[in-house]
Amino acid sequence: MAATARLLSRRANPGLPGLWFVTDPARTPDPVATVAQLPRGSAVIFRAFGATDAVELGRALRQATRKAGVLLLAGADSALARRIGADGIHLPERLAHRAGQLRRARPGSLVTAAAHDAAAIRKARRAGAQAVLVSPVFPSRSPSAGRPLGVLRFQALARGAGVPVVALGGINSRTARRLKGTCAAGLAAVEGVTAP
Repeated sequence: MAATARLLSRRANPGLPGLWFVTDPARTPDPVATVAQLPRGSAVIFRAFGATDAVELGRALRQATRKAGVLLLAGADSALARRIGADGIHLPERLAHRAGQLRRARPGSLVTAAAHDAAAIRKARRAGAQAVLVSPVFPSRSPSAGRPLGVLRFQALARGAGVPVVALGGINSRTARRLKGTCAAGLAAVEGVTAP
């Protein structure tokens, strides 16, 4: 999967990571161990979901990502991003309108947003998101995943986005190959990042 992600990223946007690891408390119980398996230049989106140990785990992830040469973004929480020294923040679709404000508050940081349709992509782009993670592309085990977009619909969304689009949802080494030739700027996964 990493090779496909690098290929997509080089073609679509050489300044962004090609591979994105999205943490989940239930499905990725040891995200620090996963970071050690990521290729240099990847990114991690740390989603704490209000966990009481968020700062402690975030700092452990920060240490691991620095050692691995991997970017670290905090999910939804700008205060957490500051406390752990994250490289940026990833916003859920409902908070995408804050992208420009966060970029101005933290110059040089990477701000991304989630989107599930063309309207959400436009809102994120207009707000100043530097990349958009669009999901679900394929069937996903995520409890919040809706109906999968499929390759053709994802391609149409990515082509008209006007902002780099990263594919998320059901991404693994098998499904990643189906995205070659699309406008994907990268690949994001929860469990699929290190799965064979």
